[in-house]
Amino acid sequence: MDQHTVSRGDEPDLHVRTAGPTDAPAVLFVHGYSQSSLCWRGQLRSSLAERYRLVAMDLRGHGDSEKPTTGYRDSAVWADDVRAVADSLGCDRFALVGWSYGSLVALDYLTTHGTDRVRGANLVGLVAGIGTDRTTEWLGERYLDLFPELVSTDAETAVDTLDRFVGLCFHGEPSPAERYLLLGLNAAAPPRVRDAMRDRSVSHLDVLDELSIPVLLSHGAHDAVVDAAAARAAADRLPDATLSIYPDAGHTPFREATERFDRELRAFLDELD
Repeated sequence: MDQHTVSRGDEPDLHVRTAGPTDAPAVLFVHGYSQSSLCWRGQLRSSLAERYRLVAMDLRGHGDSEKPTTGYRDSAVWADDVRAVADSLGCDRFALVGWSYGSLVALDYLTTHGTDRVRGANLVGLVAGIGTDRTTEWLGERYLDLFPELVSTDAETAVDTLDRFVGLCFHGEPSPAERYLLLGLNAAAPPRVRDAMRDRSVSHLDVLDELSIPVLLSHGAHDAVVDAAAARAAADRLPDATLSIYPDAGHTPFREATERFDRELRAFLDELD
């Protein structure tokens, strides 16, 4: 993997990991809430990098990206961050892969900047909105029960709750190495960032009706963070969608069923224009 810094003057610098040929079709990966680009390490090290240029960004406030005090409540800001990464790395046309909150950011981008540069989108553990009655119905009770402790400024409280959050993302028990890596990645996002990211009210459900690009929806049947009903509802709205439910996975099918996920993602990418 190579690493890059996208410098933007008045806007926060963004950290990016890449793999694969620089002249290959680009795939831009967007991680979830309180995570980092390292959650895609399996994909970046996979055979996907033989055919595609894989680009995984650290969202603002996460990983090695800068952590400003503002910008977490605005769809246009998230969309511009994605565009800045694509522009900086010369991704004129790319596929979007967004997991959990990253799928919301992907939809922020598509809503703000349209589909002219996007060949297709893989939305994983779909979050189609936040802070609305409809989208809140799809959130798991055990996930919602983690708040307000999940955004606590008390270190012991926050780390204990983050540990429970990591466990909740898996249907089975993650390995100790997996658990503690993800716990560390979560802890790198300040509580104020996690808090501000939830302080939004936006729904992209209507946008789904008008998307003109192919979409692959990947969702774990045992997802305790976002119910699979969210992906099914999106599939009903999307004009060109493929729904893939993982019977033995939770919120992280790309970690719990990596071989299948990579195979389906590659097949989806291979079919794009």
